[in-house]
Amino acid sequence: MNQPPITVSRVDVQRIEALLAQAAENDVVDALEQELLRATLVAPAEVPPQVVTMNSRVRCREEVSGREYTLTLVYPQEAGPGKVSVLAPIGAALLGLSVGQSIDWPGPGGKPLQVSILEIEYQPEAAGDFHL
Repeated sequence: MNQPPITVSRVDVQRIEALLAQAAENDVVDALEQELLRATLVAPAEVPPQVVTMNSRVRCREEVSGREYTLTLVYPQEAGPGKVSVLAPIGAALLGLSVGQSIDWPGPGGKPLQVSILEIEYQPEAAGDFHL
């Protein structure tokens, strides 16, 4: 399984861990917990601009279907059209990836996803939007 190195903001980790503590256990929650354990954690101001963080808008491709998506990675209460929750399979897969990386991730119903990051259209940290 392709598990590239990931970088995550310490602030994002704190907020996601709080969500995970309240979430019902399932495959996505378990996988996201494992991702956070292996992530390189950095201060928000130190996040490289090519890394997917919370509230980043990214263009990605699901490699099996070849479909490209533009999605904003959000917390569950903000999910909706064009906005994917970090607790959804594709959202959990996106967190911490860099442009050019891909990851194999368990999708809905156990169907594997392979997601590649094509471009980051907006990253809050790079734009100076620190919501501490």
